[in-house]
Amino acid sequence: MFGLEKPAGQLKPGRSGGLPKMASVGDFNVLSSSIPATKVELSVSCRNLLDRDTFSKSDPICVLYTQAIGNKEWREFGRTEVIDNTLNPDFVRKFIMDYFFEERENLRFDFYDVDSKSPNLSKHDFLGQMFCTLGEIVGSQGSRLEKSIVGIPGKKCGTVIVTAEELGCCRDSVLMQFCANKLDKKDFFGKSDPFLVFHRSNEDGSFTICHKTEVVKNTLNPVWQAFKISVRALCNGDYDRTIKVEVYDWDRDGSHDFIGEFTTSYRELSRGQSQFNVYEVINPKKKGKKKKYVNSGTVTLLSFLIETEVSFLDYIKGGTQINFTVAIDFTASNGNPSQPTSLHYMNPYQLNAYGMALRAVGEIIQDYDSDKMFPALGFGARLPPDGRVSHEFALNGNPQNPYCHGIDGVMEAYYRSLKSVQLYGPTNFAPVINHVARYAASVKDGSQYFVLLIVTDGVISDMAQTKESIVNASKLPMSIIIVGVGPAEFDAMEELDGDVVRISSRGRFAERDIVQFVPFRDYIDRSGNHVLSMARLAKDVLAEIPEQFLSYMRVRGIKPSPAPPPYTPPIHVLQTQI
Repeated sequence: MFGLEKPAGQLKPGRSGGLPKMASVGDFNVLSSSIPATKVELSVSCRNLLDRDTFSKSDPICVLYTQAIGNKEWREFGRTEVIDNTLNPDFVRKFIMDYFFEERENLRFDFYDVDSKSPNLSKHDFLGQMFCTLGEIVGSQGSRLEKSIVGIPGKKCGTVIVTAEELGCCRDSVLMQFCANKLDKKDFFGKSDPFLVFHRSNEDGSFTICHKTEVVKNTLNPVWQAFKISVRALCNGDYDRTIKVEVYDWDRDGSHDFIGEFTTSYRELSRGQSQFNVYEVINPKKKGKKKKYVNSGTVTLLSFLIETEVSFLDYIKGGTQINFTVAIDFTASNGNPSQPTSLHYMNPYQLNAYGMALRAVGEIIQDYDSDKMFPALGFGARLPPDGRVSHEFALNGNPQNPYCHGIDGVMEAYYRSLKSVQLYGPTNFAPVINHVARYAASVKDGSQYFVLLIVTDGVISDMAQTKESIVNASKLPMSIIIVGVGPAEFDAMEELDGDVVRISSRGRFAERDIVQFVPFRDYIDRSGNHVLSMARLAKDVLAEIPEQFLSYMRVRGIKPSPAPPPYTPPIHVLQTQI
């Protein structure tokens, strides 16, 4: 059997625009359907920078760049302040970035010795740079990454320390309850059927709906049920941002009657039940027409309770490791690898579908895996020397140690296997699932989580056994990603995914949803731009992992371990500003 216990930990940032001279760019795209990402704050310190000044020490500044996925272009995200006369700066200004586990965010930190007030960086002395991903920072022990600064040949440029801290407001949720009194009567027969609609304001003055209460039938004095909403969804973490609440009378045909509205903010609501949180409901049209108009009723906040959610990042920061295992389908239905029609065709100029899927998913997961050693398995082949069929063999030929170093090591072992094994059959998933499950069953304390990536052409032979394996594995700290390559019908894979109907075996249902399936062909870019299409593939297959991870921890009542003590550098005075 192969050993699997190993470390890991890392998270993915999302797209944040860059404004020169701004270290915190906190806006999110209002067109995006997803809730704003978790935000992380990056702190930067350097040690032993190059000294470029003759009579004093350097006056350093740090400039952060992010990389566009498609054209790989570097864009300035923000700058710290300038600190005069030091080779060991601890920059005060932070970078605030959106973070998505499922996306790879490449970062570049450039350092300059500032010689004038000019914002043009070419007018200043270059001190070196450091490249990393946001995942690498978050996935490092204590979310603290220390790396050498490079970029000036023959010179030691010092080191940079970048620390990531998840912003607390991102994780708070509030439990609120409202009631109303003396609302306007809108129905001819009987009273109104009122409900509330909450909107958060955007930077451009527009509003985005963020919550609707239930309808309370036939009353002008409704008491609505308490509801829970994240602070991000309610006000994007800005406590003073306007929250608009509209009151409607429900109509069966969908043409709900507007009763009135009021505005508030998170800060006002957080005062809880008090005279400050009784709101007059105003109908502007009525107010304009009737001189004696007072209001259309009042809405009162009955309760306001803040809850802080533990996040995926809390566990990663506390040392939980993510172990990534790869399993590749070596069955004959893939076609002869020496033929261009084969899904395993070894094209010297381009990755095949298996290679692309492995790289797309693996390059993101590897950031969370501290030793970057991945077990890589194959199934459905006849092995040398005796031609026995195996459904869990080590791609590197070493069953005692199936680990490959990084995704490059996995790719190398995959290509080597193609030259030595014979594609055969049948397509059995259960052995590789059970293989990873044995390791997951041995560490159920929350210190490790296992992700199995199966890349297959989808013609499965052991459906009943696979379902049983998945139902058993749903109790364990593991998730399964299946990428289907080739033209086959993937009905069986959709069934395993369990998004529509929870998977079951012999009358037992899976405790939680742990399988995510995607067909590779949905991501083929007709223009040949594989970079963007593979980023989309990775985003879709990895997006469910943090929630699957948290569902396991919640069900088991496992809290994150405390993070290692934070790194607190000595404070330096900040002076000049660029």
